[in-house]
Amino acid sequence: MIEIWSKPNCVFCDKAEMLCKMKSLDYKKYMLDVDYTREDFVIKFPEARTFPQITMDGDYIGGFTELDAHLA
Repeated sequence: MIEIWSKPNCVFCDKAEMLCKMKSLDYKKYMLDVDYTREDFVIKFPEARTFPQITMDGDYIGGFTELDAHLA
């Protein structure tokens, strides 16, 4: 299961979701200030400076570029 930690109006968040759809992968998209707070995000991804942040089966993948490379 891929989890995409997203925020509104984020092009790379949308690209990550589209990539999952194109590859028919199970994913869940979490939206900032709807599904989690900024504080939750900082606790889960203390080194993150960009969106999205992505995990796969509980393992940290990175952002969209890393997801794309991981799935290639």
